[in-house]
Amino acid sequence: MAKNNEQLIREIVELVGGESNIHSATNCMTRLRIRLKDDNKVKHDELKEKAEIMGVVKAETLQIVVGPGKAKKLADLLIEQYNVSQDASGTNDWQENKQAIKQNQKQSKLKSALETISGIFIPMIPAIIAAGIFNGFSSLIGTLQGEEIVDGQVWETIRLLFSLIGTGFLGYFAIFTGINAAKRFGATEALGGMVGAMSIAAPINDISQLFGLFNPEEPLNSILKTGKGGIIGVIFGVFILAKLEKAIRKRVPDVLDLIVTPVLTLLITTLLFVFVVMPVSGILSDWLVNGLSVIIGSEYTIVNVISGYILAAIFLPMVLLGLHHGLIPIYAIQLEALGGVSLFPVLAMAGGGQVGAAVAIYLICKKTGNDRLRQVIAGALPAGILGIGEPLIYGVTLPLGKPFITAGLGAGFGGAYVMMTNVMANAWGPSGLVAVPLMHADKMIHFVIGIFISYIGGFVITRLFIKSKDVANA
Repeated sequence: MAKNNEQLIREIVELVGGESNIHSATNCMTRLRIRLKDDNKVKHDELKEKAEIMGVVKAETLQIVVGPGKAKKLADLLIEQYNVSQDASGTNDWQENKQAIKQNQKQSKLKSALETISGIFIPMIPAIIAAGIFNGFSSLIGTLQGEEIVDGQVWETIRLLFSLIGTGFLGYFAIFTGINAAKRFGATEALGGMVGAMSIAAPINDISQLFGLFNPEEPLNSILKTGKGGIIGVIFGVFILAKLEKAIRKRVPDVLDLIVTPVLTLLITTLLFVFVVMPVSGILSDWLVNGLSVIIGSEYTIVNVISGYILAAIFLPMVLLGLHHGLIPIYAIQLEALGGVSLFPVLAMAGGGQVGAAVAIYLICKKTGNDRLRQVIAGALPAGILGIGEPLIYGVTLPLGKPFITAGLGAGFGGAYVMMTNVMANAWGPSGLVAVPLMHADKMIHFVIGIFISYIGGFVITRLFIKSKDVANA
């Protein structure tokens, strides 16, 4: 009988070393993320053996895979019942948070950096998904209006309302990024939001023109303009803000702190942000977009097919390592520069390969009489179809080994098709059929076709290479 969430969280707390060993907790769509004081106190093997836990990932935070919905409920219980901080980066004692992170840094600097980036964007994922879906439906209605399939004030009102909801978040994405980056780096959140707001404010163009940095004939090629550097610039700007705020606060008398610290911090940060960070990060963003254009959205079909296949095929290992959230800045840069995200639809095919592989294993289990694994697959498949692939990864394909590889190889065919047909998304989120409304209206059908190609690819390759003996006693 499945445990209730309160019982499960009690067992998790005990196995991670008790309440006193937990520094803070949060969650993403499928994982309970716990920042620990001492990782050596965690009983990793016993955690993995729990039936309700689909996997455990050791990174900057201990990531316990429990599936969609349950992750949020367990995080809430942990915060409410065990007096645990909701977000380590949001506490006042930033130095204590830094020390807790250092105690658990048994990883490369690159992975640590990606963990930091994911910590900035994970809280925004629900809003990103909702905004993208509403923008997608707004675009679809607009297309139907243009073809005179629907008409009238009611449809126009619905379209405008959907557009309002979508742009209400994505239009101010830089501000939300600034606020969350401030939480992560230990700066005042409102000041971080101000850095994000400055990056998209109109006076930036006026300043650029004043110093001869604006190109009126080709504004996009300006050294400095509104939005230059995008969220990369905002993150760097807030990082500088956090360092300056701490340094200034240490030197300002307490009685003057409320006035002097924010004023000096913002003044110095703004000068550095406008004249150094935005131009430099803008160059980096341009290089990234131009570099991606070589392999993503190339004018040569064969390049698109090959790159689409490889990207979709290798995405599952990235999910396994918890690095997939580190791609969000790339998504955001594409959205800003191209008006859509082409990388996300390709990588989303990885989930389709998982589903196809799982169906193949299910049929083999039915033949060999492995009812336990068959039940696991039956429970995880609905989530996989909806775009939450981790239950299938940690419950089915990864424990078996070979299917983890064949699922990726099968997903590559869907990635090749999606890249070849230039599918673009309005935002990013779950990678299954629920992502269809996120796509540009004229590309939704190609996204669906890509998913089914991934299903078939994952099924066929897994069926060819996985034998009955591989799953009989799994």
